[in-house]
Amino acid sequence: MFYYVLKYVILGPLLRLAFRPRIEGLEHVPESGAAIVSGNHLSFADHFLMPAIIKRRITFLAKAEYFTGPGIKGRLTAAFFRSAGQIPVDRSGKDAGQAAIREGLGVLSKDELLGIYPEGTRSHDGRLYKGKVGVAVMALRAGVPVIPCAMIGTFEAQPPGKVIPRIHPVAIRFGKPLDFSRYAGMENEKAILRAVTDEIMYAILGLSEQEYVDRYAADVKAEEAAAKAASAKSRRFTRVPRR
Repeated sequence: MFYYVLKYVILGPLLRLAFRPRIEGLEHVPESGAAIVSGNHLSFADHFLMPAIIKRRITFLAKAEYFTGPGIKGRLTAAFFRSAGQIPVDRSGKDAGQAAIREGLGVLSKDELLGIYPEGTRSHDGRLYKGKVGVAVMALRAGVPVIPCAMIGTFEAQPPGKVIPRIHPVAIRFGKPLDFSRYAGMENEKAILRAVTDEIMYAILGLSEQEYVDRYAADVKAEEAAAKAASAKSRRFTRVPRR
C-alpha cells in the first residue's frame, strides 16, 4: 500500500515537478504479465524516477548496503527502500549472483515487472559499461521479454557524491521489447548468455547515446581508485621537507 502512496502522493509528484522528465516509448512497457526493464544506471535518482513514471509497480534488485545502515538513519533508509519496492541483494561472495537471480525469478514468477541495471553499479563517469549476464539468465529462464530503458540527464542532475540533486533536464526512453525465445533452453551456455546481454546493452546504448566501454564498471572503478591511492602515496614520499 505504501508503495502507491509514495508513488502517487509523496515522491512521484515531487520528482515530476522537480525534474519534469520527458518520457518516450512508455507504450513499450506491457500493461500486464512478467517482463524485465533493463536500463543504464547513472545516478542514485534513477531508483525513483523510473518507478515514478511507470504505471505498474516495478521491483528493483538493490545492493544490501542500502538496508543495513547503522542507527536511526539506517533504519529509515531501509524502510524507505523496502517501501519503494526494492529487494536487498548481497553482492559480496561467490554466490551473490545466484542470490540475485533467485530473487529476480521470484518477482517474475508473480507476473510482475523486474527492474535491472546490467552494469551492476552506477557509472562513475557517465559512460555505459559492459553488462553482466545475470539479466540474460533471468530472461531465458523465465521466458520473458526485456524492455531496454535509458536514463538521460540524471548523471548531471545527481553525479556520484552529490546528495541533493540539482535541477537539470531529464529524459527517460523505453525501447521495443526484446524477444529471446529463440534461445529457450540455452540459459547454461556462456556464449548465448554473453550474446543476449550484449544485445540488451546495445539496445540501451542506442537509446542513451552514451560512450560505451567494453569493460565492467566495477573493475574500472577499482583500477582508478588504486591508481589514485598510489599517486597520493607517491606524493607523500616525494614531498620536499620544509627548511
